[in-house]
Amino acid sequence: MSTTGTAAPATAEAATAPGPRTAAIAAVVVLGSLMTVLDTTIVNVALNRLAEDFRAPLATIQWVTTGYTLALATVTPVTAWAIGRFGARRLYLTALALFVLGSLLAGAAWDAPSLIAFRVLQGLGGGMVMPVGMTVLLRACDPARTGRTMSVLGIPVLIGPLAGPVLGGWLVDEASWRWVFLVNLPIGALALGLAARLLPRDAGAAAGRRLDLPGLLMLSPGLAALIYGLGVGPGDSGAAGPVSVLAGAALVAGFVVRALTTREPLLDLRLLGRRAFAAPAATIALFGCGYFGSMLLLPLYYQLLRGQSATEVGLLGIPQALATGITMQFAGRLADRFAPGRIVLAGAAVATTGFLGFTVQVGADTPYPRLIAALVVMGTGIGMTLMPAMAAATRSVAPVEVPAASTLVTIVQQVSGSVGTALMSALLAGALADRLPGAADGGLAAVRALDPAARAALAPDLAEAFRGTYGWAVALLALALLPALLLSRRAPEGVAGGTKSRQVRTS
Repeated sequence: MSTTGTAAPATAEAATAPGPRTAAIAAVVVLGSLMTVLDTTIVNVALNRLAEDFRAPLATIQWVTTGYTLALATVTPVTAWAIGRFGARRLYLTALALFVLGSLLAGAAWDAPSLIAFRVLQGLGGGMVMPVGMTVLLRACDPARTGRTMSVLGIPVLIGPLAGPVLGGWLVDEASWRWVFLVNLPIGALALGLAARLLPRDAGAAAGRRLDLPGLLMLSPGLAALIYGLGVGPGDSGAAGPVSVLAGAALVAGFVVRALTTREPLLDLRLLGRRAFAAPAATIALFGCGYFGSMLLLPLYYQLLRGQSATEVGLLGIPQALATGITMQFAGRLADRFAPGRIVLAGAAVATTGFLGFTVQVGADTPYPRLIAALVVMGTGIGMTLMPAMAAATRSVAPVEVPAASTLVTIVQQVSGSVGTALMSALLAGALADRLPGAADGGLAAVRALDPAARAALAPDLAEAFRGTYGWAVALLALALLPALLLSRRAPEGVAGGTKSRQVRTS
């Protein structure tokens, strides 16, 4: 009470710069997260080479990426329990070691099935790295600096996928596809050494916390089945797609019922009953579905329609990456001082405007500066949206709820991105099949088989297919404006003279 006036200057001073310990922990977490996030995109440019070397059809080799995604979705729900049971530091080191081991084995794979199996092993480790690292960092930082902390965590999430194709293309062209996986070994060894040295020791394990095994057996297979079903094309595997989607939806629905009725659920879905958490979570879901889903389309547009190489595709994405990274740093600081509703709503509007400007210009010969300018506007909006929304969600919970909240936010982001990717893939395949005679199996292989003259003749139709698919992604970004309207219009408490370090909001 009487100390409020004297504590304010110290609070303001502490909020201006992180302590050296927190900065060191942030560096470790970013290094580990960057390695795993890069791995989700760096492999995409190697798929054709893998199919050629292993003499495997693209439908089989595609599981190199799909298996990794399914492993991420499977292991993430158990992370909150594992943090409480084994400790965040111990779990983080285990996850990094598992990922590095999977990378080593994938680099030594001898056929397609072995590579797919080792990619699943990678995913089991990689799926825990981000949420556990987020928990470690949020526990170490001042709650008044949550926005800045989330902006640091956003570097690997948003920059990694754009740098991955450049690095992957260069490695495939100049070395071997095996280096796409082996490149993780020195980075992983450094991350493991720094984490063992710098991360704070765990307190005692939570003795009373038990694993919700029935919930795990419903949610993890349910998410996997949903993602698999959405990724099955209309001409593949007969009724496997719809059956998988229905089965996955039933399992997830069963999990929701259990999570809302059991005393110790695998995930605390009751957090979604709080407007302060549910509004940013819904924003992340819709925005992530549109944005991360559309990341599949840009390399295909540049390569199939514009004739660019994989390395050139990555280079063309650098301006957007810079816009996103720079904006993210400013937005993270603003999120600690101003109402998240104003920042996130403005960011979603800017991103939607830029994305729409890009979409209407998609064509066979649109000048690159015009396309890049629209993507820079979009990247600016992305930097203002995702990380401030994640900061708003995690700031709204009590410290003891941070592991469950960070895991839930990570699941929302991963699942929405996977759903978006599957939807965009199916929509593009259908649009191409409608415009290419004899392309009933999806259209991409048919486009690649065209000679240059035939591809040039069909270029307007191909551009229309991409524009139509991009339109759905723009619509998802626009829908994210609705939950963004529900975010708090009050500045965060506990900053620069505030009276509370962390407040749990229930409405």
